[in-house]
Amino acid sequence: MLDLGAQPPCDLFPPAADPGPDPLFPLRMWLCAACSLAQLVEDPGTREEPAGVEPRALTTQAADAVRTLREAGLVRPGATVAEFGSPHGGSWLPLLREAGMREALPGEPADLVVDCFGMMHEADQRAAMAERAARLAPGGALLMQFHSLASILAQHQWNALRHGHFAYYSTPAAITLATSAGLRSGRGWTFPLYGGTVLLEFRAAAVLDEELDDEVARMVRAELAAGVTSPARVAGLAREVVRTCDRLRDRLVRCAEDGRQVIGYGAASRAVVLLRQAQIDIDLLPAIVDISPAKRGRRMPASGIPIVGPEILTEARPDAVLLFVPDLLPEVRAANPVLDEAGCAWILA
Repeated sequence: MLDLGAQPPCDLFPPAADPGPDPLFPLRMWLCAACSLAQLVEDPGTREEPAGVEPRALTTQAADAVRTLREAGLVRPGATVAEFGSPHGGSWLPLLREAGMREALPGEPADLVVDCFGMMHEADQRAAMAERAARLAPGGALLMQFHSLASILAQHQWNALRHGHFAYYSTPAAITLATSAGLRSGRGWTFPLYGGTVLLEFRAAAVLDEELDDEVARMVRAELAAGVTSPARVAGLAREVVRTCDRLRDRLVRCAEDGRQVIGYGAASRAVVLLRQAQIDIDLLPAIVDISPAKRGRRMPASGIPIVGPEILTEARPDAVLLFVPDLLPEVRAANPVLDEAGCAWILA
């Protein structure tokens, strides 16, 4: 469906003084003809580094989700919870403990099993779903949150494909995957995070009716119409690669020719493949800001662009900021009002 050629591991940020060359590995996506799950074709198995500081957009969405689940009766005082987390952080456990839930002991069945962006990191998807189902107490619920393939298609987010992320879920594919572990879909919710995030409830098949919840049925119809099970529609992401890269590079070239300085923001995994595909280096983008102290003094793989702290935004007063994670725009603007006062342009990658 999508072949991005040889790419560096997206979470291995070399020291800035390391000249490289950086290792490169094939980065491709395919779509299962049987279950319609979009998956990574191969993975180098490199170690993932922790994300460091969680963006406000992620913590805000977590709070919204827990509030929604409390209203739905899934989060309740005294109930037990087990979490299958993401290596990038974003745990819901602090919020769930505040709501009165108790973290289940290792191996203890839980009333609520939470997976927030965790399962995509599992190479064996069926085994991962079965492992989560096995943690459920009788009558318990599994909550699975994922960045929607429908949103990836609608917003041409081809650079969501990365090493270490083995699956890209649609609601129909997630329901099929859960069925393999004896689970059936319950309720579902959507959130605007990352352009479209889905949260699904699953329970043992014997507990739920065979008919889909009305909202989940609506979500399935909308995603099918968006082409999440259509090889032709999913393959359309490949056509967006050239268009997106040419547009971004042309804009940065024009800024350079006009003497306008552009600084990047957010040393995110999705930025790595975009920079390499668009052939953007320090001549067009001299630095990328990231608030994670763990990334300071390092550089982006392949492109060699140094990662710096946020103080450069007020010191350099760039003419434009290239934002690699659009969800960060409100918090970056709020933290740097001097940029808007100076007429800084915001470029959303």
